[in-house]
Amino acid sequence: MTPQPLDHTLAALADPTRRAILQRLSAGEARVTDLAHPFDISLNAVSKHIRVLERADLVRRRRAGREHYLALNPAPLDEAGEWIARQRAMWTRSLDALEAVLHAEDAARKELT
Repeated sequence: MTPQPLDHTLAALADPTRRAILQRLSAGEARVTDLAHPFDISLNAVSKHIRVLERADLVRRRRAGREHYLALNPAPLDEAGEWIARQRAMWTRSLDALEAVLHAEDAARKELT
């Protein structure tokens, strides 16, 4: 069974360092070394986080000579947002139906007393 794109997206978003990298890239393209600078981890560790983001297709890499530039690809975020919205709608309907049943039971109980 191969992981679905949503699985990669959610796994990538699960880590605060990766979310911070995406937040930085939302302002525009950046060099890998510039992205790594504010983190108190090695460049190698940042590179591993970037690979996770690339696997999720959240980040696109471009090379210019020896420099590597990264840019945000928001499409997987949109897909995750749509999935979350569908889940929220389903749970809202279910909870609204449960609330209606509980109110009806309360009303029936009050009528008996």
